[in-house]
Amino acid sequence: MLASGDMIGFATATLLTLVNQVSGTPYVTGGDSPAGTDCSGLASWVSNAATGRPVYGDRFNTGNQESALLARGFRYGSEPGALNIGWNSGHTAVTLPDGTPVSSGEGGGVKVGGGGAFQSQFTKHMYLPAEALAGPPAPPDAPPPPPLDPFAPPPPPPPPADVVNAGFAPPAPDPLSAPPLNVPAPPVNLPRPARSGPRTRPRPGPCTATRRDLARPRPGARLPRFAAPGELPFAKRFTGVHSAGTEAPGTERRGT
Repeated sequence: MLASGDMIGFATATLLTLVNQVSGTPYVTGGDSPAGTDCSGLASWVSNAATGRPVYGDRFNTGNQESALLARGFRYGSEPGALNIGWNSGHTAVTLPDGTPVSSGEGGGVKVGGGGAFQSQFTKHMYLPAEALAGPPAPPDAPPPPPLDPFAPPPPPPPPADVVNAGFAPPAPDPLSAPPLNVPAPPVNLPRPARSGPRTRPRPGPCTATRRDLARPRPGARLPRFAAPGELPFAKRFTGVHSAGTEAPGTERRGT
């Protein structure tokens, strides 16, 4: 069984978690949801959570608060280390087992803080003992827990979160199942076919010219106007007249 200090700490943490979840809820008279509530609604939520009841849907007000708290196991008066609630005809507030005050309607909606259950304006006080916060005792006819096996191996400790996948490497891809790469094939040098007949030159066609054709002047072509050094002009080679006006040998003029 938990010690008194452990019970107080556990109960305070549980109730404080609830208050932090609904902290900032606006003040709405008669409200009973996270959309809004009043001082009696917050006291109802805390007392319901401390006694194992549904948090919402079972609220009380300052007019029937005494009977509602008695039905939940509260006792008259106040006690250190217990869940204390104080109220009067117009307001109520709560002090958690560790002394943390929670309130609604004291300068806004639900919040952690305020005057708590021990305000001088409150004329009534009730508290829930620490042993009641730990939950109801087990019934006498409940079966005892099974005995522990002294020879059973201890359960393996859970691995740390940051080393769960340490040392794990994904498998290497299968080269046979990998998609083929688009690599161009190397060029293939095919052997040239051998010649079957004698090698002959092609005959010149109408559009081919031979050396002899290129040496002949074309009809109507202009002849060169100047002769090479040491030669007679082209026109005088056939007239037999030298540049000095004499006749070339073997080209004497014959009389008519």
